[in-house]
Amino acid sequence: MIYKADYTGWYCTYDERFWTEKDVVDGLCPDCKRPIEQLSEHNYFFKMGQYQERLIDHIRTHDDFIRPVSRRNEVLGFLQTQTLGDLSISRPKSRLSWGIELPFDKDYVTYVWFDALVNYISALEYLPQEKPVGLRYWPADIHLVGKDILTTHAVYWSTMLMALERPLPHSIFAHGWWTVDGEKMSKSRGNVVDPNAMIDQFGADAFRYFLLREVPFGQDGDFSHSAMVTTINSALANGIGNLLSRTLTMIERSCAGVIPDRGPAVLPELEARIEDLARQLPGRVEAGYQGLLFRDVLLMIEELNSACDEYIDKSAPWKLAKQPETQPQLHTMLNVSARALRLLAILLYPFMPQAAQQMIHQLGLSLELSQPVSDTKNGWDAPLAGSRIQKGASLFPRIESKPQGAKHVTDTSTPAQPTPATPAPAAPTAAAATPSAAPSAAAPAAAQPAQITIDEFMKVQLKAAKVLAAERVPKSEKLLKLQVSLGSEQRQIVAGIGKKYEPETLIGKTIVIVANLKPAKLMGIESQGMVLAAGDSEVRGLATFIEDVEPGTKVK
Repeated sequence: MIYKADYTGWYCTYDERFWTEKDVVDGLCPDCKRPIEQLSEHNYFFKMGQYQERLIDHIRTHDDFIRPVSRRNEVLGFLQTQTLGDLSISRPKSRLSWGIELPFDKDYVTYVWFDALVNYISALEYLPQEKPVGLRYWPADIHLVGKDILTTHAVYWSTMLMALERPLPHSIFAHGWWTVDGEKMSKSRGNVVDPNAMIDQFGADAFRYFLLREVPFGQDGDFSHSAMVTTINSALANGIGNLLSRTLTMIERSCAGVIPDRGPAVLPELEARIEDLARQLPGRVEAGYQGLLFRDVLLMIEELNSACDEYIDKSAPWKLAKQPETQPQLHTMLNVSARALRLLAILLYPFMPQAAQQMIHQLGLSLELSQPVSDTKNGWDAPLAGSRIQKGASLFPRIESKPQGAKHVTDTSTPAQPTPATPAPAAPTAAAATPSAAPSAAAPAAAQPAQITIDEFMKVQLKAAKVLAAERVPKSEKLLKLQVSLGSEQRQIVAGIGKKYEPETLIGKTIVIVANLKPAKLMGIESQGMVLAAGDSEVRGLATFIEDVEPGTKVK
C-alpha cells in the first residue's frame, strides 16, 4: 500500500505543499499568494487511488457522511469526474530536516498531512488504559473541519482508514470561512479580526451569539462590525434583554418583587401559542443541535422571545395595574413571561453561559445551568410563583455607534434658535350681499399658513433619539420625563405625551426630536429638546422610523 516513486510538481515552500498545474495562477501559491517553484524528487506514496470506488459507494449510501449537502455533492462530484491519484506521504531530509523520520527509511520524513491525520487515532493511545482508548473514542460522531481541508479529510483520511481497516467517522462536517471584504481571513494576508479585541468590546457571550447567528453553520460569512452591532442591538438589547428588564420591572412595581401565581387568562390565544411554543422548543432545539443548525436554533429561541413581546404589548400591563379588579390578569401575564424567561435562559446557556446564568439569578432562582437541568423542576409546568427577583444591571446595553456617511460633531456653543416667521395677514371678509344679489354670502377665505424661508428651516436641527428610560412627572397627567440617547450624548426631555403613552411602552423606541431648542423648565424639570408628535389638541402619535436608525442621525 506504500511504494517509492519519482514526483514532479509545483511546490510552495511557505506552506510546504505541492500544487497541481490547474491550481497555480501566475506562478503564485493559490493560498498564500507567494511565488512557487517546480520540484522533482523521489518520494514515498500511499496507494490512495485503489479505494476510489469504495469511497464513492460509502458516500452514496451514507447521506450524513459529509455535511452540509453542498459539500457532499462537491466531494462526490470530484471523485466521479476524475481518477484519484496516489498520495505523496514523504519529503527527503535534505530539503525538510525537521519532520518525523520514516521507520523504514532514515533519509525521509513523513509529510505533514499524512502523520497529522494518523494522530486522530494515535493520540488517543498515548495515555495507558486498561483497554485502548481508541476503541472507546473512535469512530468520531462529528469530525469538524474547515471547507478548505475537506478533501484532505473526506478523501485522504477516509482512504487511510479504509487501508487500516478502521471505521470511518459517522459524519464529516465542513464549516465555511469568515471573510473580510470577501477574502478569507488569514495571517499571511494580514486581514485577521482579533477575537480578543471583539470580546473586550462586546463581551464573549454577545460575540459568540453573533458568530453563530449571522450565517447558517457551514456557509461563508463576511465579517462586519456594523452587522455585529445591529444583531446585538436588535436580538439582544431590544430582544432578550428588553424582555427580561420590562418583566422584572413590572414584577418589582406591581408585585413587591415576587413572581406572582397565574390567575385568569388575559389573551387566551396568545397564551396558548406561547405555551405551545415553549413545550415544543426543547425538542426542536435538540434536533437543531443534531443537525448543527445553530442559526436555526437561535431563531427558534427568538421566536418565543417575540411571542412574549407581542403578548406584553397586547396585554397592556400598565393598564391592568391601574385597576384592582384586573390585578389577577396582570399576575397571569407576569407569570407567563417569567416562565418563558426561565426557559429562554436554559436554552441560551450553550451560546451565552454568563448571560443565561445571570438571567436565572435575576429571576431569583437557585439553578446551576452547568449541571443537567431537570425538566420536571424547570420545565414549563414547573412552579415559579413565589420566587423573589433580584433585578440587576442590563444584560445587553445597547451599543451606540456614529451614523455613517457624515462626520459626527458635538457643538458646545449656544445653539441657534429658529426665528419665528411673521404670520400672513388674514384675507378681508367679503361684503354682505343683498337678498336679490346672491343666494348666500361668500365664505371668508382661509388664512394662509405662516411661511418660513429655507434658511430659517435649516436652523432647526432634527435628530433621531433612542428612548433609554421614561417616567411620569409627579402631579402631571400629561408630562413624561424621557432620557434619550443621541449617540454621542444623552439628554433629558420633558414631553406632553402622557395621556397617549405609558412610560414603559416608549423604552427602546427611536423618535424624532428638535435637538437645538433652548433648554426650558416644565414643572421645575429641565427639558433639553422637544419631541415631535402628530395631533392638535391631543397627541395622535409620535414621529418615528420604519427602519432601524442610529441615534444622533440627522433628520432631513
